[in-house]
Amino acid sequence: MIPFNLPPVTGSEVDYLRKAIENRKLCGDGWFTQKCQEWLERHTGCRRALLTPSCTHALEMCAVLLDVKPGDEVIMPSYTFSSTANAFLLRGATVVFVDIRPDTMNMDERAVERAITPRTKGIVVVHYAGVACEMDAILALAEKYGLFVVEDAAQGMMSAYKGRPLGSIGHLGCYSFHETKNLTSGEGGALLINDPALCERAEIIREKGTNRRRFLLGEVDKYTWVDIGSSFLPSELNAAYLYAQFEKAEAIQQKRLSIWRRYYNGLKPLSEAGRLELPAPPPHCSHNAHMFYVKVRDRNERDRMIAFLKKRGITAAFHYIPLHRSEAGQRWARFHGIDRYTTSESERLVRLPLYYDLKAEDADVVIREIHRFFEGG
Repeated sequence: MIPFNLPPVTGSEVDYLRKAIENRKLCGDGWFTQKCQEWLERHTGCRRALLTPSCTHALEMCAVLLDVKPGDEVIMPSYTFSSTANAFLLRGATVVFVDIRPDTMNMDERAVERAITPRTKGIVVVHYAGVACEMDAILALAEKYGLFVVEDAAQGMMSAYKGRPLGSIGHLGCYSFHETKNLTSGEGGALLINDPALCERAEIIREKGTNRRRFLLGEVDKYTWVDIGSSFLPSELNAAYLYAQFEKAEAIQQKRLSIWRRYYNGLKPLSEAGRLELPAPPPHCSHNAHMFYVKVRDRNERDRMIAFLKKRGITAAFHYIPLHRSEAGQRWARFHGIDRYTTSESERLVRLPLYYDLKAEDADVVIREIHRFFEGG
């Protein structure tokens, strides 16, 4: 059996969990939390990194930080997870979806300007499969219209756009450390704050709306409720597991990239024969091998391939059903422009197994079986 995903284990996790327990500090902002945040700040260059219980929580913090209110509009792709939209819907905003590009499955930057209205508050980019959106064009639009840019970089940690780490480019960036991500704490996330004007308030919102951090730093003699907020601190146990992953981040990255390249080279003959399409990251976008997908002819061929592989003990999967086609999306959001690619491209996509412990010979089995699928089984 070749599963779709297995979370990485580097070898230090149990020792670090034991150390966290021995420290008698299991709630948020312990030693491991601080070390993880320092690691993120050092590796991304962001002004402040704050661990959160999930990327969903990080996105929700963004909506509060940006004072999103009823009547505001937020532009994002429809090809994303529900959390991207929910974070802003919970604040009363209207979500406006735009089409994607077929080459990267990312928001089509050319569709964004046509969706901007006087009510637009911000643009939420989603870096699909760890491949960057065209950030220069999006940042130029944000500056032109006075908008905020939030990077949903749930899949983008250790990827870059023109040398800049994803998550560190917009006003705010969000990471996920769910067990399906390259680096994991089971459940977990982080908020990267790149606009220095947002740093202090982010600390307050994360601490349930109190100025507790200033109290702990000795800047005030008591702490109190000063703003809206919620409980956005992860357990120290999650941070302990995550720190072990951070220490081996480069090794995990290189192993995933080697598998990605193995898939690409092994399936290239099928691409050249016109049987499927392979990922095509732009040369100025360095990706993190978060995902390897192929695109087949249509939804029917996608479903047949997934079933074919399943019979041979290989778990492959399709991905998001576009949000604008869902019940909630039709109720609380709208799609601006024409759905030229979002639905049709999403129905062609098949994700292959890719994880740190995947053996080269198992990747070769997947490649061989995909060749057999196109040979008629």
